[in-house]
Parts: sequence; C-alpha cells; structure tokens
Amino acid sequence: MTVTIDDVSEPPKSRRKRMTGKERREQLLDIGRTLFAERGFDGTSIEEIATVAGVSKPVVYEHFGGKEGLYAVVVDREMANLLDMVTKSLVGGHPRQKIERAALALLEYIEDSSQGFRILVRDSHAASATGTFASLLSDIANQVEHILGDEFKDKGYDPKAAPLYAQALIGMVAMTGTYWLDVRKPKREEVAAHLVNLAWNGLSGLEPKPYLTTDHKARQKDLKAKAKEAAKEAAKEAKESARAARRTSPEPGTA
Repeated sequence: MTVTIDDVSEPPKSRRKRMTGKERREQLLDIGRTLFAERGFDGTSIEEIATVAGVSKPVVYEHFGGKEGLYAVVVDREMANLLDMVTKSLVGGHPRQKIERAALALLEYIEDSSQGFRILVRDSHAASATGTFASLLSDIANQVEHILGDEFKDKGYDPKAAPLYAQALIGMVAMTGTYWLDVRKPKREEVAAHLVNLAWNGLSGLEPKPYLTTDHKARQKDLKAKAKEAAKEAAKEAKESARAARRTSPEPGTA
C-alpha cells in the first residue's frame, strides 16, 4: 500500500487558553507584586514583568500605561487591604480588646501578605495614588486617637495628648512588625501579647502631667502638687474618722 502525503495528518497543536482582559490584568498584578517585593520599584523592569507573564511589553502598557501605573495599583491595593483589616479590628469592645485586635490584624497581614508588606515598608514611589506607608499609619493612628481621647477624658488626662500617644502606639506596632517580618519568632499571638502588655500597661500607668527627671522645676512642682493632694486626702480621711467616732461614741448620761 502506498502512503501519500495527504494521508499523513499533523497532530493537533495544543492551544493555550486565551486570558480575558480581567484575568490578564490580575496576572500582571500578581507578577508585579512579587517582583516589586523582591527587587523594589527601581529594580524591576517592564521587560521582566512581560517575560514572566509570557506577553509582550505593549500588553503591560495597554493595561497599566507603564511600570508606574502597575506599581500604583499594587501599592494602593495593599494599603486598602491593610487599612480595612485594622479598621474592622477597632470596632466594638473594650479599649484593650481593640488594641489586641489591631495588633493581631497587622501581624496577620504581615504573615499572610509578606510580599505586600515588604512593598509598603519601602519608600513608596511617587506613582502611588494613596500615598506612603507613613500616611497609612497616620490614617490608622487617627482612628486610635478617638479611642484614646475617650479613655483620657474618663481618667482625667489631657485629651489633647491623645494624637501623640496614638502615633507612638501605632509606630511601636509597625516597627515591631517590620522586625518580626524577617525573624518570625515568637508566634504571632505571643508578639501581639507582648505589644499589648507594653501598650496597655503603659497607658494604665500614665502620669496626668509627665515631665523629664532632668527638669528640676517641673519635678519640684509635681512633688509639691502630690504633697498637697496627699495632705488633702489625709485631712479628708481624718475628718471622716472623726465623724465615725462621734457616731459610735455613747451620748453623755447614756453609758
């Protein structure tokens, strides 16, 4: 039997499923997120992003207009995700519980989205529409400020100091999170417990009018104020004791 060329059919070529525009956009965002986390904005090129995605550079430009546009979307997404997690943690409950949940939310984000956090803690590029990591922390601090302000009023502290303490608390948690990003020890819950221990117990022992020990005038003024307050309390207790003694003493002629 003679076999002709017409009798030989080529095997069907495997066709790769074509992505939709939305799928391609998400793919480029995932790839960009990974590369930006590893190399930073300046260390990442459009060529690398396109190569990993298996597309030409014009495809990246078509979706994002360039590297700056892609980076902006990546950063804005991460900032929105982190802000949303922390904001939800601050709703309802005792103030200490809010601080606990906020610390856990940040550590959870670092653990589950380490690439995103690495991008955020770097100096944000001007391409980001939302702003820098510092601006994100300020947004969170503004929410904590309201919580502290109410607590300060209840305990007789100056509520005007709440913004300063809020910034200090958020900065402490953020810096600890940056450190923990690399060491990952101890466990998340234990790190949160230590943060809350320092933050809450520190807040519980606040002085109404703090001063530096090197500020001798302020120290003397504080000592005098405390002595005056102690004398006032002692006089009050003495007066109450005298009243109690009179009430328990028998009337003349009734013994």
